[in-house]
Amino acid sequence: MYTPPAFREDDPATLRLIMRAARLSTLVTATVDGLIATPLPLFLDETEGTHGTLYGHMAKANPQWQAPPLAEALVIFSGPDAYVTPSWYVSKQEHGKVVPTWNYVAVHAYGPVEFFDDPARLLEQVTRLTELHEQPLAEPWSVSDAPEPFIQSQLKGIVGVRLPISRVEGKQKMSQNRPEGDRAGVAAGLQGSERESDRHVSALIPTAPRNEPVR
Repeated sequence: MYTPPAFREDDPATLRLIMRAARLSTLVTATVDGLIATPLPLFLDETEGTHGTLYGHMAKANPQWQAPPLAEALVIFSGPDAYVTPSWYVSKQEHGKVVPTWNYVAVHAYGPVEFFDDPARLLEQVTRLTELHEQPLAEPWSVSDAPEPFIQSQLKGIVGVRLPISRVEGKQKMSQNRPEGDRAGVAAGLQGSERESDRHVSALIPTAPRNEPVR
């Protein structure tokens, strides 16, 4: 991922937060037949390895797991993003030398991918993933709510995914390269948007003067 210094995100806690918040990621593997990509909900086990380990599952009918990867796999996590119009820049009025851009958050995690079909491991992984997303609900559903023979039959239709992260790249492009007035204009413009995602991006734009810490 191309990451200029102004946009690079290296803080491990922030990178983990972005990965957890993304919910749906994309697993990409390079094979002799070309690239294969699958959108997957994955969860991060921070206790395994230096950068953590990702777990998930895919349909057994998906050919991706059957095609041996030629190198490390890539998992793409996309965070909030928004279009930025140059009309929000105060510098537009000053000299007009401005163009549109896009603000966004992204994390790329790399590592050797493992696919497995052991029923016990699959059940543990499916249970952890389910609990993660059911926990916020008023009446959370549990894997054990379904008949055990039914769950076992469903497990036969999937394969597990495990990816110990060997390296991770983070990027938060939030107008950090623009003057203070331009950043304030972008933040205000996005805050007034009807899109909830735009308002989310607005809150991430550093509006402090550059001689002050940007958080």
